[in-house]
Amino acid sequence: MTTDQIVYAVFGVVVVTALILDLGFLSKKNTTITIRQALKQTFIWVMLALGFFVFMWVEEGQKLAFEYLSGYLMEWSLSIDNIFVFILIFDAFKVKEQHISRALLIGILIAIVFRVIFITVGVALVAKFAWILYLFGVFLLYTGYKMFTASEDEAFDPHNSKIYHFLKKFLPITNEDGNGKFMMRIGGKPMYTSLFVVVVLLAAIDLVFALDSIPAVMGISMSSLVIYTSNIFAILGLRSLFFLLRGAVNEFEHLQQGIAIVLIFIGVKMLGEHYINMVMDKNTQVLLSLLVIVFSITGSILYSIFSNRQKNLPKDFKDNTL
Repeated sequence: MTTDQIVYAVFGVVVVTALILDLGFLSKKNTTITIRQALKQTFIWVMLALGFFVFMWVEEGQKLAFEYLSGYLMEWSLSIDNIFVFILIFDAFKVKEQHISRALLIGILIAIVFRVIFITVGVALVAKFAWILYLFGVFLLYTGYKMFTASEDEAFDPHNSKIYHFLKKFLPITNEDGNGKFMMRIGGKPMYTSLFVVVVLLAAIDLVFALDSIPAVMGISMSSLVIYTSNIFAILGLRSLFFLLRGAVNEFEHLQQGIAIVLIFIGVKMLGEHYINMVMDKNTQVLLSLLVIVFSITGSILYSIFSNRQKNLPKDFKDNTL
């Protein structure tokens, strides 16, 4: 077996084993996940991802290992942005607490399948038409700019989404949740429940986010191994991260700007790759990307926390008149 094949095999075993444990012990049907359980699950997924980083370093060397870590952190930060939209979907369809975990799990597993297809097609296209990377670069610049300048009023409305209208047009849908079922009979006629709609929306919305994140990871590394593993590890930890952060996610109001800075940086890097390669070796580029991701995301979160605390201070205190 080649080194890449060994790494893929270990990755597959780790992910399948973790999913079996998750499905068997941590994701029982009709149960509510507490903050404590979510913290444990998030810790486990993060430790698995970081452990795989060490394994990658041993097997593939420093460069690929840091590319993987940069890609993982990039995907992980973007997944926090996913949570904003996921909360809106669950609230819009009034999903019961005990059904949220299962809906998230199924939606995420479907999303992984679509991401694998999307990555495979994307890598194949770039391998055949290298100029596509420049299109990705322009797209990331545009997306980063739109994200940085987006106002809070531009909220996603699940009931007005094209995906929801498409489902309503072609499928018999009821507003009933079916007590956790995806289909139920009403008047003898089979109907798809609101929970089915939620799962489809979760998978579809993640695929929309992947249109940003996968080109961004390609701007960090063109290794299929890095792109697959960083994407899948990040998205598998999304469910527990949802339960951990959903109560505090509105506190990160400037996170979007941090993510936008990263997307713009990677877009510039993709467009100027020829000139960057003349003044900077690949290892330095990978480390620079990692530093930009860490500082942008951490800085935006810390600034959000500081900004919120300033807003909550008494007016007299802020005016230094106490």
